[in-house]
Amino acid sequence: MPRYPGNRLPLAVPKKYFELRRGGLKGAAAARQVGVSVSCGSLWFTKAGSMILPDEPIDPRFLTQDDRIAIADGLRAYRPAAVIAEEIGKHRSTVYREIARGSKDSGSYDPFRAHNQAILRRARPKDERLQADCKLREFVNDKLQQRWSPQQISRHLTKHHPDRPEKHLCPETIYRALYNGILDKRTAKLRTGRNRRKKQRRGIPLTNAIPRMRPLSTRPRAAEERRQAGHWEGDLIIGKGQQSAIGTLVDRATRYVRLIHLPAGWKAPEVRDALVEQTADLPARLRRTLTWDQGRELYLHEQIEDLTGFLVYFCDPHAPWQRGTNEHTNGLLREYFPKGTDLRHYTERDLTQVARQLNERPRIVLGDRTPAEAMRRWSKELAYR
Repeated sequence: MPRYPGNRLPLAVPKKYFELRRGGLKGAAAARQVGVSVSCGSLWFTKAGSMILPDEPIDPRFLTQDDRIAIADGLRAYRPAAVIAEEIGKHRSTVYREIARGSKDSGSYDPFRAHNQAILRRARPKDERLQADCKLREFVNDKLQQRWSPQQISRHLTKHHPDRPEKHLCPETIYRALYNGILDKRTAKLRTGRNRRKKQRRGIPLTNAIPRMRPLSTRPRAAEERRQAGHWEGDLIIGKGQQSAIGTLVDRATRYVRLIHLPAGWKAPEVRDALVEQTADLPARLRRTLTWDQGRELYLHEQIEDLTGFLVYFCDPHAPWQRGTNEHTNGLLREYFPKGTDLRHYTERDLTQVARQLNERPRIVLGDRTPAEAMRRWSKELAYR
C-alpha cells in the first residue's frame, strides 16, 4: 500500500494502472500490481470518467496520454504553458486549448480524465449525414455532376436553408463522403477527377535568362491590392509530349478568365502574336499589367508591351504563389484539359466555351458573384469615366 494519498503519487503509477485496465484486468488486480488500494484505483477510475477506452495510434499532431501527463507535471511545477509546449514539442496554442478544455470545473487538470474525454470526442457513433438523408445525397450528387465544387455546394445549402442546420454540410463532409463511397463515384466526381486524397507538390521551374525583366516588386500597388480590373496573371497549360499549349489569362480583381489559342505552337514569337491578336478587343484601361513566370515563351515581352500596352512583370524564380490566382485557375482548367491531352484538338470556339463556363461560375472571393458580373461592373465604371 502507498505511504501517501493517490493524488501525491507520481503520474507514472496511475498511468500503469490505466494501461492494465485497458489490457483487460479488473480494478482490484490492476490496483494490486501498481501497489495501491482498490479504493485508490476506483477513485482514479471515477475521476477519469469511468471510461476505459483503447488508446489507438492517431495522427502525431494530436496529444498523447504521455503529453497530457507532461502537461499535468508542468502545471504542478507552476511552469508556464509556453514552456510546457516547448518541452513536449507542440505549439503553445495547443497546450492552452488543452488546459482550458481538459480542466474540471474546479480548475484542476487530470491528464487521465482529459485523455479519456479526448478519445470520446474522437468517436463518431452516428451515421454520416449524407448516408442518412437520401434527398440530400441526391442533391449533392446532382451538383457534383454539374461540376460544382464541394465549397460551392456547402455555401448554397447554407444560403438556401438558413433555418435548417440538418441540411448544412461542410466541404470536408462532401469530400469524405465521396472518398468513402457514400456518393456514387460513377456519376458524382470532383472536377479534378480525383477519387482519393493527394498530397500537393510544387514543381521546380527551370531558370531562364530573359533580358531586361521587370521585377514583380515594382508592380503598382493597385495590382497588389486588387483594387482595379486590368491587372492580369498569365501562364501556359502544356499538352501531351509538350507539343501543344493553351495560354491562360486571369484578371486579379475580377477573376475573369481569357484563354489564348496557340495553334501554331508556343514559342516566343507565336505567344507574342497570339497575345497581341486575342487581347486586342480589351479596352485600353483593362490592359494595365501582365504578370508571368520566367518562362522563355515571354522572351519577347518588350515587343508584347509595345504592341498591347501591357506592362509585363516577372515573378521570382521558384515562386508560383506570386501568381496564385492564375495557378488556381489553371487547376480548374485541368478539369477540361487533363494532363496528357493533345491540346491541338481544341478550337478557339472550344476555348471560348470553357472560359464562358468558368466566368459564369459563382466565386466566394467575389461574394458569390460570377467573374462575368464583376467584369461587367468594372466595364460600366470605365465607360462613365
